[in-house]
Amino acid sequence: MSHLFAHLARMKLIQRWPLMFNVRTENVQEHSLQVAIVAHALAIISNKKFDGNYDAHQAATIAIFHDASEILTGDLPTPVKYFNKEIEAEYKKIEAIAEQRLLDMVPEEFKEDYQGLLTSKHADSDYKALVKSADTLCAYLKCLEEKRAGNTEFNTAKKRLEQSLHQDPNLAVHYFIEHFIPSFTLDLDDINKQL
Repeated sequence: MSHLFAHLARMKLIQRWPLMFNVRTENVQEHSLQVAIVAHALAIISNKKFDGNYDAHQAATIAIFHDASEILTGDLPTPVKYFNKEIEAEYKKIEAIAEQRLLDMVPEEFKEDYQGLLTSKHADSDYKALVKSADTLCAYLKCLEEKRAGNTEFNTAKKRLEQSLHQDPNLAVHYFIEHFIPSFTLDLDDINKQL
């Protein structure tokens, strides 16, 4: 018997942004879906506009599992995780242990199929970078959502994420920002007017 999928089903119970006031809470499961959608788009944009060579379905699948270890670790807030190099290094070790524990739940005959999805040490570095960019974009979208709702709690995170996205070398990220982000600042009526 494997407990893998029973654990993965608990992604919806892990709340993101735990130290910040949220107008609307966000859980790891819904965040992972949004990251998968954006990673899929970044792969397609990279391939069509910038001579990339991604499998968009692979990118989406990796993104679905990118925070799976948080089932065991919880979502450690960024200011804590990156407080100093020692804490960051120790958290990476904790993450690796949690990833391995999830992989250990996979029946032996399927381990190879899940290895690159559940453990970052086995993940393809190009896809890992693409998913990280998608993850950052989705965190930025959360900041925009909270700001539109009048919540100033996310102002500093928004600035930090803008800087990170500005420095991202992936041209598909900049294309996504230019062509898709503006819609996130509109209300539904304004979006529908432009159809």
